[in-house]
Amino acid sequence: MLFIERKKLLSPLILLAFLSGIQSIFSQTTTVEQDVKFEQLLNEKRKVNASLTMNDRWKIQLFTGNSENAKKELLQFKKENKNFDATIVFHTPVYKVWVGNFKTRIEAEKNLKELKTKYPNAFLIKPNK
Repeated sequence: MLFIERKKLLSPLILLAFLSGIQSIFSQTTTVEQDVKFEQLLNEKRKVNASLTMNDRWKIQLFTGNSENAKKELLQFKKENKNFDATIVFHTPVYKVWVGNFKTRIEAEKNLKELKTKYPNAFLIKPNK
């Protein structure tokens, strides 16, 4: 009788060992190799997202007009001012060139004063989301 009880206990243990062995045979190991360009793209996206924050940020509007002229102004501005974020925003029916992402109005006014020499029509804005 003791032999039968051992057999009952031993059978599930053998089955369990067998199944775990099969699992290790059929299990897959996956290695993911991430392209360096993907990481660079992700960092650029994070930077763009941070620069497009609209709440409680001040910007300077340099230009209002059509698409072609807005692109020209943006390219010209980026060539001369590499330390500013600049983007084109479309509000029907015009394109606008916005510069900066300033936390305080004082910081924005200081930069506006510098930019007024080259862009006399520039002015401060605080866009809503």
